[in-house]
Amino acid sequence: MKQKNKSKTHEHTHHEKACACHEHKHEHEHDGGCACCDTHAEMPDKAQQKKDLIKIIISIALLAAAVVAQKILIGAEIIDEFSLWLLPMYLLPYFIAGFDVIAEALEGISHGDVFNENFLMVVATVGALCIGEYPEAVAVMIFFCIGEWLEHIAVAKSRRAINSLAQIVPESAHVWRNDKLKTVKPQEVKKGELIVVKPGEKVPLDGVITDGSSSLDTSALTGESMPVSVNVNDTVYSGSINLNAPLKIKAQSEYKDSTVSKILELVENSAEKKAKSEKWMRKFAKIYTPVVVIGAVLLAVLPPLYSIVFKTPAYLESGAMPLWTEWIHRALTFLVISCPCALVISVPLSFFAGVGAAGRNGILVKGTNYLEALAAAKTVCFDKTGTLTKGKFSVSAVHSDVWDEKKMIEVAALAEMYSVHPISEALRAAYAGEPAESRVKEYEEVAGRGITALVDSKRVHIGNSAYMGSLGIDYKDCHKPGTVVHLACEGEYMGHIVIADTLKGDAKQTISKLTGMGIGSVMLTGDKQSVAKAVAEKLNITSYFAELLPEQKVEKTQELKAQLKENETLAFVGDGINDAPVLAIADVGVAMGALGSDAAIESADVVLMDDSPSKLVKAIGIAKKTKRIVIENISFSISVKVLVLVLGALGIAGMWLAVFADVGVCMLAILNAMRAMRCK
Repeated sequence: MKQKNKSKTHEHTHHEKACACHEHKHEHEHDGGCACCDTHAEMPDKAQQKKDLIKIIISIALLAAAVVAQKILIGAEIIDEFSLWLLPMYLLPYFIAGFDVIAEALEGISHGDVFNENFLMVVATVGALCIGEYPEAVAVMIFFCIGEWLEHIAVAKSRRAINSLAQIVPESAHVWRNDKLKTVKPQEVKKGELIVVKPGEKVPLDGVITDGSSSLDTSALTGESMPVSVNVNDTVYSGSINLNAPLKIKAQSEYKDSTVSKILELVENSAEKKAKSEKWMRKFAKIYTPVVVIGAVLLAVLPPLYSIVFKTPAYLESGAMPLWTEWIHRALTFLVISCPCALVISVPLSFFAGVGAAGRNGILVKGTNYLEALAAAKTVCFDKTGTLTKGKFSVSAVHSDVWDEKKMIEVAALAEMYSVHPISEALRAAYAGEPAESRVKEYEEVAGRGITALVDSKRVHIGNSAYMGSLGIDYKDCHKPGTVVHLACEGEYMGHIVIADTLKGDAKQTISKLTGMGIGSVMLTGDKQSVAKAVAEKLNITSYFAELLPEQKVEKTQELKAQLKENETLAFVGDGINDAPVLAIADVGVAMGALGSDAAIESADVVLMDDSPSKLVKAIGIAKKTKRIVIENISFSISVKVLVLVLGALGIAGMWLAVFADVGVCMLAILNAMRAMRCK
C-alpha cells in the first residue's frame, strides 16, 4: 500500500559537522534536502498516527450511528431503504475516513498516475453510494484507512540522520606554514603540506608519517578495536585517532579525496541508490485497476447499446431506460466486487504482523519492504569484529620455556599496570589478583612498541617484535593468529603471550543454519589476512575477504550483488561506523544493535537488539513465513474476486455476494494474516 501523510520534515539545525553535505561543500543546497541527513527519514510521526487513529474511531462511531438511525427511520416507515435522505448521514463518516484517499486519488490523476489503488477505492465506494449501498461504501473506505494506519505503525520507528558519522570528521588541522604551526580547517590543507597530529586528535588527512611513532585507533575506519602501531614512512588515514605521541604527517591528498570524506560520500550516495522494493500490490493495481474500471464501463454501456441497436427481446419488453438502469447497476456491483480491500489490507497487515513478531524476538525491522527483502536473501555478508566476534580482546595462548603460564601473566600484568592500551587491559584482566603498585618502578612506555619497567627489582621488557629487535633481544615468532606480546627479563627472552578476539558463542551455529537454508555466507573484514583466515576456518566460512577499507567493502558488496539472480537479495551484517556505507547499499542492512555504533544502527534496515548473530536466522525465518502468508492471501483473494466478478457480470451475483467477495474475503485474509504474529 502506498504510504501517506509521511513526515518529511528536514531539520538542518544540527551542528554543521554532523552533516556530511556540509563537509562535501553542498552547503545545504539540495533539492528537497540532503540524502545523508534524510536517509530513510520519510516516516510518519507519532502525532500523525494519533490523528489518523482518532479519524478512524470517529468514522466508525458515525457509521454505527448512521446504521442505527437508518433502521429506526425505515422501521418507522418514515423513509425507504434507498432514500436519498440517508445519504448525508453516511457522507460525513465517508469523507472523514476517506478525505486523504480522495485527495491522493486526485493528486495521482493530476500527475498522470490515474489507475492506482486510491483511485479504484474512490470509484468503487462512490459506485456503492450510487446504488444505495451506503453502509458498504463507508465500511470499505474505513477498512482501507485501517489498513494504511496499520502499515504506518509497522514503520513507526523513524530514524535520525546519521549524525554519528560526525565522530570521525576532524574539526581542524595543525599545519606548518612559514615555520609556524597554524590551525586551519582540513579543507584548507593542500597536498604535500606538513601537518602535526597531537595525542587524542583525529588525523585530518591521509598522509605519510615523516617524524614520530605512536598507536592509532582505526576502529572508525576498519572496525577493528585493536590499535595499530605506526612509525616513520607508514601511511595513515584520516579519521584515525592518535593515541600516544605527536606525529608529523605529509598530506598525500586534499580533504575531498581523503578516507573520511569518502566514507561520508559513500553513505550519502549509497542511500540515494538504495533500491526500494516496489510493493506487489502497487504493481498489481496498475494492471488490475484499469482493467476492472474499463470492464465496468463496458459492462454498463455495451449490453444496453446492443439491445437497443438490434432491438432484442429484452429491449422490446422493458424499454431503454430499465435496460440502462439494470446494466449500470451490474457495473457498479462489478466495481464493488472488484474493490481490492482484502489485498490492500491483508498484504500490509501480514507484513506488519511479521514485523511485530520479529520485535517480540528482539529484532527491529524498520519497514515492511525490508522484511520482504530479507525473505529473499541468498547471500549474507558479515563483518568480523563485533559481529562474528565479541570485539573484546583476551589472552588466547601463553608460550614460555622458562616460566609457567601463571608467572608470565603476572609479570606481564604488572609491567602493563599503568598503560591504557587495550592489550594492557586484556593482560590485567587475565591476571587473577590486583597488581600491587609497590612492585613496579621506573615505568617507561615507548609509544607503539612496548614498555620497560622494574618488576620486583628486575628489569622487564614487554612489547612487539620491533621493540624486542630494537633492544637486541632474540625472540620467537608465533604461528597462532592474534597480537603477539613478547616478554623479556634482565635481557633474557622469557616467551610470548597471544592476545586475540573471541568468537561469539552462536556464530558457528549461525553460519551452519544459514548454509542449511541454502544461504551463502561471506566475511568482509578490515583485519589482517591471517586473522581472517583463522576465523573463517573456525566458522566454516569458505568465502572471505580481508584488509578491506570501507570503500573496498562497498565494491566487494556490489560485486556479490551482481552475481545474484533477479529475485535474490543480499544482506550485510555489521556493527561499526565503517560499516554504515555497506549497510546502506546492501538490499538489507542488518546492524548489531546493543553494542553497534549509532551510525550503523541508523543506516541499517534491521537491527538485532542483543548482538546475537543467531537472531539473523530467526529474522529470516520470520520473514519467509510472513511472505508465505502474504502469497496465500493474494492467491485466495484474487481467486475469489475473479470468480465473483464473472458471476457479477452475468448478473448472477448480487450485492450480498459482492459484500462477501469484499468484506468477507477481507476478514478471512486478515485472520490468516494475524498468523504472522505467532512467528517464532
